[in-house]
Amino acid sequence: MKKDSKDEIVKAAILLFNSKGYDGTSVRDIANLAKVNTATIAYHFENKAGLLEYCFTHFFEQYIRIIEKSYQSIEKGAKECLKRIIADLVHFHCENYQLASCIYRELSIDSQIAREIMATYSLKEKYYFEKIFERGFEWNEFRPHSIPYLLIQLKGLLMMPFMNTHYMREVLYIFPNEKFFEQKYLKELYLWIDNTLTSAVNIKKEAILK
Repeated sequence: MKKDSKDEIVKAAILLFNSKGYDGTSVRDIANLAKVNTATIAYHFENKAGLLEYCFTHFFEQYIRIIEKSYQSIEKGAKECLKRIIADLVHFHCENYQLASCIYRELSIDSQIAREIMATYSLKEKYYFEKIFERGFEWNEFRPHSIPYLLIQLKGLLMMPFMNTHYMREVLYIFPNEKFFEQKYLKELYLWIDNTLTSAVNIKKEAILK
């Protein structure tokens, strides 16, 4: 058994899930690409469903840790905290764009594992973003807005480039794994914060000062 067989299995699974879909990928396909036997996959993950669950958990454990770590800067301001979280999440997605693409596509399917993720990691994510928005309202950094609709916009912006990387490459000629994309897209996300969340607040402050 290769020392890094577990990592090779995960890499192979992500590639195949992205190209053939979860249902279209067999354990033997994964074993052949990873250059291991099917017994090795069973040893590490039990079966294909266990392998997919591992990918979900591996992705979201890191995702939530990023949010929790960046949230510690909340006392410096809600806007600065939100920008820091977004920057760290965009970097994480770009560094793991194939895994992100696989996860988001499978998460869109109403399955047991998707429901479990919603009941754990998604609720944690919602909690932190809600706290940031509420602090922003309280500290007069953000203009009043419906939090659920802010979450819809923010999640859409964070997820879209990684939900269909084939579309990004073949239609838009944009490559989420390139550093240029990360830098450019982060600027666009900051503009969303400035224009959607804070522009009216800034105008109000300027009017008061005059």
